[in-house]
Amino acid sequence: MTDAPEELASLISQCRRAVVFTGAGISTESGIPDFRSPGGVWSKMKPIYFQDFVSSREQRTEAWNRVFNNPAGWTGAKPNDGHHAVADLVQMGKVSSVITQNVDNLHQASGVADDRVIEVHGNASYARCLQCSKRYELEDLKPRWEAGEDITCVFCTGLVKTAVISFGQAMPEDEMNRAMEEAALSDLFIVLGSSLVVYPAAELPVIAKRTGATVVIVNRDETDHDSYADLVLHTEIGPLMKQTVARVY
Repeated sequence: MTDAPEELASLISQCRRAVVFTGAGISTESGIPDFRSPGGVWSKMKPIYFQDFVSSREQRTEAWNRVFNNPAGWTGAKPNDGHHAVADLVQMGKVSSVITQNVDNLHQASGVADDRVIEVHGNASYARCLQCSKRYELEDLKPRWEAGEDITCVFCTGLVKTAVISFGQAMPEDEMNRAMEEAALSDLFIVLGSSLVVYPAAELPVIAKRTGATVVIVNRDETDHDSYADLVLHTEIGPLMKQTVARVY
């Protein structure tokens, strides 16, 4: 019986077009807590719904306090071996795109080009105007937060919010369409650290399977999708992927 890194490396080596789909589990090894586990983000603080952010100055103040105090740990962390292994596979031409539910920017920080990362839940490392989509860097907004401002766009006066997709906020249509297209075009779809419970993103491995892809799920715990996956590995992502990349030919 082959070991897990060898088996996964064999699938990657033989595929034509692999897609990697990542969830919170790949970033826990960088010290970022996941959302739903005991001690996770939502056990420490309640989510702020999009409609509450838009309608309540108090909720916007709380949201910006969380951004700059960083209780979720989304910013400032460093990529781990799992992120670097995925970046290596992209650079080797084995992985065509990285679809991620994470908002921590760690795939880009590990060296994956922006145009290869599809962020279906947004990005916590910068902000955008909700009206005109003007991008703002967080460091440029920090003095306005420190001054107690209700942060609005200097161009159109629309509300400015981090680029994270909040509960109740519409999913980014272009990114989801691209993610579904990538899933359908793949012949190998590798899930790394997603519980596969949040839809519509959790539908992506199903799309890949239906269009003929081999599906691999690497996650600490079982998922509802394990039954149709071709390979399921309950193990740490970083060590597995580092060893896997070393075996890819």
